[in-house]
Amino acid sequence: MILEIKNITKSFGGVTAISDTSFCVETGQIFGLIGPNGAGKTTMFNIITGNYKPTSGIVELDKEVISGLKPHQIVRKGIARTFQNIRLFSSMNVMENVLIGFDYHAKYTFFEGMFRLPRFFKSEREIRVRAEEILDYLELKDFAKESAVSLSYGQQRKVEIARALAVNPKLLLLDEPAAGMNPAETKELAALLQRAKDDFNLAVLLIEHDMKFVNQLCDRVLVLDYGKSICEGTPSEVINHKDVVAAYLGDFIND
Repeated sequence: MILEIKNITKSFGGVTAISDTSFCVETGQIFGLIGPNGAGKTTMFNIITGNYKPTSGIVELDKEVISGLKPHQIVRKGIARTFQNIRLFSSMNVMENVLIGFDYHAKYTFFEGMFRLPRFFKSEREIRVRAEEILDYLELKDFAKESAVSLSYGQQRKVEIARALAVNPKLLLLDEPAAGMNPAETKELAALLQRAKDDFNLAVLLIEHDMKFVNQLCDRVLVLDYGKSICEGTPSEVINHKDVVAAYLGDFIND
């Protein structure tokens, strides 16, 4: 198991956002979190990435407890994420946005960077080559010098994924990656994530409302309802679970 969520509870005052929830994500697996708005999905992401501390329970990455660590420490452990609302630096071009993801991989000291010593230039060249490789992989190399926010919505989403891949993560967290995409872009994204999972040796945990996308992409799915797990299984098992159909998926199935 790359990620183990063990009996996580998160309360905000008198409101319990997540209640005694457990699940595991295996290496090389794409795992989906689904449920209506307010089910606790993004709260779970924020706990995994260190933005929230759980009220109780623990998070383990590669058998190491990471709950309680700060976000930058968790990034160093091998977790990267994207957000529901795309967060790119509007003043930077595509290449510059991706280079930010390599910050933790710089092989020079502050002193060497400040005085532009040889190891600084060597490391910067290596990082730029790697960034170019990631952009090429995501078919974004031709846009490297373009303003990131001038690209189409689907391309901006790919830039955000490129920046996350630059962290060299073991686990990639995607918060509604297909939101706002048209059917062609969604299909392309699903194929990209399937390919990247193997090529970058990733496990993927995603939040998504598009059930066709989930069914196409995910190996396993967990359904949350008001912070509680009500069903876990393969997409087909979840879609056909009577409680899930009744509570969440009826509209999607009828589309």
